[in-house]
Amino acid sequence: MANTRRFLSSLGLPDRDLGELPTSDKRFPDGGQYRVEIPSVEGPVAFHAVLEAAKEHEVRIHRISQGSGIMLLTDHEIEDMVALGREHDIEVCLFVGPRAAWDVGIQVTAPSGRVAAGVLRGADQLVYGIEDVVRGCELGLRSVLVSDIGQLWVLGRMREAGELPEDLEFKASVSFPTANPATARLLEDLGVTTINIPIDLTLAQTAAIRQAVNVPLDVYVEGADDFGGAVRYYEIPELVRVAAPVHLKFTMRNAPGIYPSGRHLSDVAVNTARERVRRAAIGLAMLERYYQDAKASP
Repeated sequence: MANTRRFLSSLGLPDRDLGELPTSDKRFPDGGQYRVEIPSVEGPVAFHAVLEAAKEHEVRIHRISQGSGIMLLTDHEIEDMVALGREHDIEVCLFVGPRAAWDVGIQVTAPSGRVAAGVLRGADQLVYGIEDVVRGCELGLRSVLVSDIGQLWVLGRMREAGELPEDLEFKASVSFPTANPATARLLEDLGVTTINIPIDLTLAQTAAIRQAVNVPLDVYVEGADDFGGAVRYYEIPELVRVAAPVHLKFTMRNAPGIYPSGRHLSDVAVNTARERVRRAAIGLAMLERYYQDAKASP
């Protein structure tokens, strides 16, 4: 294995998982080690619920993300979410709508085929996915959630060519398993500005990915059941120390799936949004208890 480890090192990648858990000296541009993200905020009504809960629990929210896709929001809903984000200084990140899981193909319905759920099938669906981003940007959106590597490559080229806003953020979805340093580096090279990592990576594995890239890592403190449902609240201090800059993400176990969302699931979407903020308050209290020097983005 020595030659392989040496070659990885020559590429600027760690050659092993970092069991010593080195403290990351990387930071967000404002000097913060961590930010808070509330995922699955499915529209303006759920966004208002997050804001109300954040005020109640005194939690600073830095980003909200959505999973049902840009294509299932009206222009007015997107504009409302963008406006709320600007008003409260919260990044609004919306998922690309088309995906294999909702297409006519059968592979993703099979146990071994589910890994392809987030990809775009064929050239037409690639076009649809790009059009989703173009439409969002025209309505003021500046952060999109992507799970297809080809689409990411095209979007990066479009941003470079001026076809998309130069300040557009690309967030790699947890549906795109970024489970090792080389994959993380590839995504960074393709223009990703923040990377969701799998919910079950160890601290040592997370530290190795952190060493390989400079972009923020997005880490689920509590994961949804359909991704394994890890619950890692006592690890928050070490996650912040080792993975900074890091977005701490809070969803819930034992909660119904809401993708694709809509008015038929409005009560569930709103109530789960509120509970995610409560979970964040619990997590941040634990961070304060065990790592008082941790620095949040202002």
